[in-house]
Amino acid sequence: MIFRYSVSISSLLIVFLVSGLVLPVHAEVTGADVLARRAELEQDLAALEREIEAQRAVLQEKQREKVSLERDIAILDAKIQSAELSIRARNLVIERLSRDIVSREITIGDLSEKLSREKESLAELIRRTHEIDSYTIVEVVLANRSLSDFFQDLDSFGAISASLQASFREIGETKDATERERNSLADKRSEEQELRRLQEIQKQRIESDKGLKRRLLAFAAGQEAEYLEVVNAKEKDAAAIRSELFALRGSDAIPFEQALELANFAARKTGVRAALILGVIAEESNLGENVGTGTWLADMHPTRDRPIFEEITRKLGYLPDAMPVSKKPWYGWGGAMGPAQFIPSTWVLYEDRVAAAVGVSIADPWKPRDAFAAAALLLKDNGASNGSYAAERLAALRYFAGWQNATKPSYAFYGDEVMELAAKYQRQIDILGSS
Repeated sequence: MIFRYSVSISSLLIVFLVSGLVLPVHAEVTGADVLARRAELEQDLAALEREIEAQRAVLQEKQREKVSLERDIAILDAKIQSAELSIRARNLVIERLSRDIVSREITIGDLSEKLSREKESLAELIRRTHEIDSYTIVEVVLANRSLSDFFQDLDSFGAISASLQASFREIGETKDATERERNSLADKRSEEQELRRLQEIQKQRIESDKGLKRRLLAFAAGQEAEYLEVVNAKEKDAAAIRSELFALRGSDAIPFEQALELANFAARKTGVRAALILGVIAEESNLGENVGTGTWLADMHPTRDRPIFEEITRKLGYLPDAMPVSKKPWYGWGGAMGPAQFIPSTWVLYEDRVAAAVGVSIADPWKPRDAFAAAALLLKDNGASNGSYAAERLAALRYFAGWQNATKPSYAFYGDEVMELAAKYQRQIDILGSS
């Protein structure tokens, strides 16, 4: 019996050592492939981001130039290329995240197998230990083994047992950490996929811009004056601008003239440019239309926002089920309220300041007046009152993605679209101001 158990110690030791070698060999081969492709994707993504920044610079420069046929075609070119590059960049990010997820899943599988093998080794060791515990001194002597050999074997059992237990604790911790990484990557991929879905709006605009470019190119070189006449006639129709409807998320559309009055009021209170406020409200409406309308019980964070939402609606005398909120995206929670699209837990941080700004006792996120003031206050806190293009764009990105995510390339489309809308509204404001 003692001879058998001595052989088992050697066997278990071999199993233990071999099991420790299996994972690194497999991971090294798989990891090399994954890392190589990841590096390639990173290079492609960096190149695309440089191109996007170049097109953004072109767009800013051209927008400062005097209106002309050549200038407007150049602006359309920059917008089209920037949008197409952004979509390509997002696809690369999604591919990179998908590959990273596969890599983590392979590692998790290998760790699970290794953990299973080592647990089996430990189980075998425990079974053998029970055999040793039943031995008597007489059996040891009759087997021609010295007491020192016997206790040395017991020490070997103890050492292997301790090593195995420490090993599978470490494997278990590594496996748990890898699973958390995989889940985090999966969340990021879902977020990117949702943003890509929002970016489908850009594809529609690209096609519209391409059609406009084709029409502009149809003007002959000698027709520059005719083109400018058409542009000026269209832009100087102040009455049409005033009556044009301004869409609002979660509220009825209002005439542009009324929206401008609200934006001017909020601008006077905060120092944030009225055109930027209009740009953010309009972009939030665009995104809301694409995502859809949700319900507070299905789409709102259950602990962070639902209780606050109930309190907000109670104070305002609304039925929670009757109030429109945003639908949750794939990667997180919805429940944003009104034209400014504040989630309840953010709204409560601003409602007193909004109420003071507009002169009411209780602020209402669904009322355009209060929503415009809230948007302006948040933009001011985000640095928009600086007034520069960079500061306003960054403030808009913080409005959408928060301070931590504002500089990530994934969210750049929001800042670009807000600034484009702000430029459009600034032209309309200037026309109305001169009429």
